[in-house]
Amino acid sequence: MTVHFIGAGPGAPDLITVRGRDLVAQSRVCLYAGSLVPREVLTWCPPGARIIDTAPLSLDQIIATIADAHAAGEDIARLHSGDLSIWSAMGEQLRRLRALAIPYTITPGVPAFAAAAAALGQELTLPGVAQSVVLTRTSGRATAMPERETLAAFAATGATLAIHLSIHVLDTVVAELTPHYGEDCPVAVVARASWPEERILRGTLGTITGLLAADPVERTATIFVGPVLGAEDFRESALYGEHYVRRFRGAGT
Repeated sequence: MTVHFIGAGPGAPDLITVRGRDLVAQSRVCLYAGSLVPREVLTWCPPGARIIDTAPLSLDQIIATIADAHAAGEDIARLHSGDLSIWSAMGEQLRRLRALAIPYTITPGVPAFAAAAAALGQELTLPGVAQSVVLTRTSGRATAMPERETLAAFAATGATLAIHLSIHVLDTVVAELTPHYGEDCPVAVVARASWPEERILRGTLGTITGLLAADPVERTATIFVGPVLGAEDFRESALYGEHYVRRFRGAGT
C-alpha cells in the first residue's frame, strides 16, 4: 500500500488542501506530528482509523510503524505541519521508504510563512522594493546552518527575509541584520499563524527586541524583515497597466 505525506497547513484545520483531506479520509492509519498539527485535522480520519502521534517516536519507530501498516495492506496518511518542502524531516523518511521499496505520494500544504504574510495583510514582493523572499533559519540544536548560509549574506541582497525557528535568538538576528538593513527597517513577528492564539508584533530592527521582552513569544513564530513591510510609495506593477500589452489583453483595453 501507499504512504501519503501530507502538508497539513500552518494550524487552522480548514487550511489543509482538499486533496490532503481526502487522502486522510481514505487512510486506515494516520501518523501525525502532534506537537504542531492540530487535532481537529484528525476528524477527517475514517471511523476506526489507527491514529498515532509521532512526537515521542524516533525515526526508526516511525518507519517500523509504516512498514507494519504497509505489510498489513493499509494506506498511511503521514501528516506534517505547514508544507513538506522545508524543514519537515520528510527527506530522511523518504530515503528509508525507498530502501524498503514502500511507495509514497507527496501532497503540498500551506506553508507557515504564507499564512503569516496573510495575517499581516502583506505582499512580500513589491515592484522596485524587493522581488525575492529568502526562507531561512538560524542554527539550532538539531540542525546547524551550512557555513555560507548566513543571515548577513542573505541580508546583503536586500530581499525580504522570512526567518523561521529563530525567535529564541532574536538578539542575534537583530545584531546580524542591522548593519545591512538599518535600525529603522521594519520587522514583523507572527506567532502561531492561523491558530486561535495567533499574535502579531510589529516594530523595527531597533525596537523589536524591546517589544518582545515586554510581550514574549517562546516558539512557533516567523520573523519578517525587509523594506516591503513598511513600503507605501512603491510603483504599481506593469502587469495590469493600461498600456502593458500581453497575450490576453491588448493596449488600452
